[in-house]
Amino acid sequence: MTAGEPLVAVIIEDDPGVRSLLDEVFLAAGFRTVLAGSGPEGLAAVAAHRPIITTLDINLPGIDGFEVARRIRQVSDTFIIMLSALADESDVVLGLTSGADEYLVKPFRPRELRARIEALLRRTRTPATDPLPLAAAQVPAAPTPVPAASPAPSAALPAGAAADATVATWRGLVHRDLSLDLDTRLVLVAQRPVELTPTEFDLLAALLEAGRRVCSKADLALGLRGASGGAFDRVSEPDKRAIETHMANLRRKLGDSPTAPRYIETVRGVGYRLTSDDRRP
Repeated sequence: MTAGEPLVAVIIEDDPGVRSLLDEVFLAAGFRTVLAGSGPEGLAAVAAHRPIITTLDINLPGIDGFEVARRIRQVSDTFIIMLSALADESDVVLGLTSGADEYLVKPFRPRELRARIEALLRRTRTPATDPLPLAAAQVPAAPTPVPAASPAPSAALPAGAAADATVATWRGLVHRDLSLDLDTRLVLVAQRPVELTPTEFDLLAALLEAGRRVCSKADLALGLRGASGGAFDRVSEPDKRAIETHMANLRRKLGDSPTAPRYIETVRGVGYRLTSDDRRP
């Protein structure tokens, strides 16, 4: 997408009335929209149009929304807003585990959806790479090893500091053998790349920037939204459960254990923070 072109949203929804409403909300927000009425159509639209945001119903013909989200995550870093009449906690958890960034229960208020869209746009993203062929969505490709970059002189640790301390390097952050680059959005664990969703990356970046300061679930939820101080900055219990689910997915991908954490520890009843630098595995 070149400068001046509108942002693209793919709307995957089989209900014509809901699809029309979503179309109106995105058009009012300045998007160019691509409409799809089934899972296979939606996957093709995401691969062809490289949207910044994709809305996804769960009960779709062809392929259900959970599977569509998993396949989208193998070819795109688009923000996924899952929209569904299924409100049980198990459905919300499954949706977020499948790769969704947001989960809104139908019926929803257009103003709330618009607020979520604006919050997603405030989050820093790197332009998506060229989409893979849809065939690649069937079986995830093995990650290609990425060599570790040599640190610049300015990134050197202060004299006497522990080698695994959390430090800022250019636009990067490091904790133990975990490193994150804010510009390329690359995450390495022991010099091996780790594929994260946009939400998981932003949560990890927030924790690394906070260091040993505890980040509450409400803080993390508001941080993802950009905390504009608007009417939708209230953090609900489902919002907090969504953070718990994203955090569980993040830990799993990092190979971290909540009971014996190497990178992220839970502060019971409060939130999360980095492990202490002097703790050894």
